[in-house]
Amino acid sequence: MTTSGGNYRGRLAPSPTGLLHLGHARTFSIAAERVLEHQGTLVLRNEDLDPERSRTEFLAAMIEDLRWLGLRWQEGPDCGGPYGPYAQSQRREHYLAAWRKLRDGGFLYPCTCSRKDLEEAASAPNGFDDEPLYPGRCRKRSDQARWTEPAGVNWRFQVPNGEMVGFLDRHLGAQQFLAGRDFGDFVVWRRDDVPAYQLAVVVDDAAMRITEVVRGADLVKSTARQLLLYRACGWAPPAFYHTDLVRDEAGVRLAKRHDALSVRSLRERGWTREQVIGPASRPPESRCHHG
Repeated sequence: MTTSGGNYRGRLAPSPTGLLHLGHARTFSIAAERVLEHQGTLVLRNEDLDPERSRTEFLAAMIEDLRWLGLRWQEGPDCGGPYGPYAQSQRREHYLAAWRKLRDGGFLYPCTCSRKDLEEAASAPNGFDDEPLYPGRCRKRSDQARWTEPAGVNWRFQVPNGEMVGFLDRHLGAQQFLAGRDFGDFVVWRRDDVPAYQLAVVVDDAAMRITEVVRGADLVKSTARQLLLYRACGWAPPAFYHTDLVRDEAGVRLAKRHDALSVRSLRERGWTREQVIGPASRPPESRCHHG
């Protein structure tokens, strides 16, 4: 994949479920720096799939904080672009097309297991990369044809058990995960009729021609799942660059729930842009109006 000169396309993909966090700010600044290094294009995508937690006021606050940080994007929900819409809540037809393609290709199966059914595997997931290993109870279902739409059940991707899925991370180096051991059949469409993160991000990165994904190291394992989705859809995957996580003095990862470390809170306490993301960060030249 070519990722030099004007062919390079990176992205910022915040989720408007809270204020912009220090860890995300630093990851986004690295993404912007890499776009600048490659003289490429930076895309802002609003990942607002969670209908219960996404808020327009959080999106407005994040955009304002990103501007304060000096980050400039050339495509996004505020300025448009050739691969819009740039909000996931407006891209349902794209996700449905991918679901149908995967279902028709034999990669998916409907799963009616309840939380109680899955207790023996693990507790309910509490993060994108914390999905428990699914025991495969619904793999042999014979009634898939009766679902013409995805709503009503969880749709799982059937991973090739025993296959080693590897990639060369541009920051962390070689990564390898064994399908069926390190991760199991994962949900791509939820029973409440919402596409899961794994499917949506693959569809969007492919459609928006993203050539390199910069994100936190907590999502390394999810990359293996996404590579299987790219292959099943017949799409070339982007390169990946996983950044180091921001941790406290005890080495514990700082999460979005640490409100004291939101960019907005740090700004109110007098922090400068350089203190938040470091003096080496430089924004790419903007071709998008930011008012």
